Amino acid sequence: MARIALFQSCTGIDPARNAEALVAAISEASDGGAEMLFTPEMSGLLDRDAKRAAANLRSEEDDQVLAASREAAARHGMWLHLGSLAVRTDEQKLANRTFVVDPTGAVRARYDKIHLFDVDLPTGESWRESAVYRPGEGAVVVEGTPVGLLGLAICYDLRFPALFSRLAEAGAQTVAVPAAFTVPTGRAHWEVLLRARAIEAGAFVVAAAQSGRHADGRETYGHSLVIGPWGELLLDMGEDTGIGFADIELSRVEDVRRRIPSLIHRRPIAQAAVVQ
Repeated sequence: MARIALFQSCTGIDPARNAEALVAAISEASDGGAEMLFTPEMSGLLDRDAKRAAANLRSEEDDQVLAASREAAARHGMWLHLGSLAVRTDEQKLANRTFVVDPTGAVRARYDKIHLFDVDLPTGESWRESAVYRPGEGAVVVEGTPVGLLGLAICYDLRFPALFSRLAEAGAQTVAVPAAFTVPTGRAHWEVLLRARAIEAGAFVVAAAQSGRHADGRETYGHSLVIGPWGELLLDMGEDTGIGFADIELSRVEDVRRRIPSLIHRRPIAQAAVVQ
């Protein structure tokens, strides 16, 4: 049995303050007996003012939020899934990048968000992630974590079952889905999609989320969730920010996959024929 913690945050426009919040969350999670803490997408900075945000964006090597989080993880001797940070790359665009940090503070794995959210919403909100970020290119599964083989995804990736199939086929027992879901799509789709992905993969899903009205004016849905491989809801943090805890029993994964062996029943499917 592994005890994990989730940090539901309302990340703002000041990386230094956001780093302080993450360090405090790591300490609280450790005090609560967690072996691993999961944080939301964009844990270091949420700012849709492009000019203002640009002044705070750094390469991975120079990112103060990553450095502070790694040091805190090492100090408390715990694993950290840093949901994602916006980091500069060698290219003109950024990467929306997850970091998995081990109890020594070493970065054990990285994952860049593959699917980018470009949409005009009925609310008047418009998002063009592809204008700022470059997409990742491959699925990632991390060995040796307290939650077993850990598959990595970020927010909008949730809508693409093929990614979760690749992760499950690689043996993922838990999949992390950090997010900053908008309120309308969160209300309609967040829980049902997460439960569907957990059932399809026969895996635990851990989804730490942003919540509340942020300093840049956006509003996010919250409801950080932990879902079991049978689709059961193990934790729902509602809308308040803070730390939540859940227990992961990895033997459940093997049990569920024996009962519903869909992973081994998959067959290649040819392109659909259009019949006129």
